[in-house]
Amino acid sequence: MTIEEVQEELVDEFSMFDDWMQRYEYMIELGKSLDIIDPKYKTDDRIINGCQSKVWLHSELNDGKVIFTADSDAIITKGIVAILVRVFSGQTPQAILNSDAKFIDEIGLKEHLSPTRANGLVSMIKQMKLDAMAYQAKLNS
Repeated sequence: MTIEEVQEELVDEFSMFDDWMQRYEYMIELGKSLDIIDPKYKTDDRIINGCQSKVWLHSELNDGKVIFTADSDAIITKGIVAILVRVFSGQTPQAILNSDAKFIDEIGLKEHLSPTRANGLVSMIKQMKLDAMAYQAKLNS
């Protein structure tokens, strides 16, 4: 599934809910289903700067695809990172770099987050793109 297709799927899923309380509950459920990051990667160097709560993000390149795992100590934030992992994990570095995270605006996520959570969301995407950029450079060398 392409990044675009995953984003469309998420927009469809979130459109099923009438209000933001239901959407938050859904994000919490997505967070609970997130594949847990290996505890050895829950280190300070993998914490996303700019997040109010702790978010650990690990990536690796496997058969030309970036695989992300993550965790957070806050349930909403864990749901947010679970959504981003779903969108970007299993994609090529180039696809990640070329993507826009337009689904965030389409589901209204950013406007329903506190300013610190919205900053954290931007920081998570930035780190995922930085990881993709490093893997792309490695593939090109």
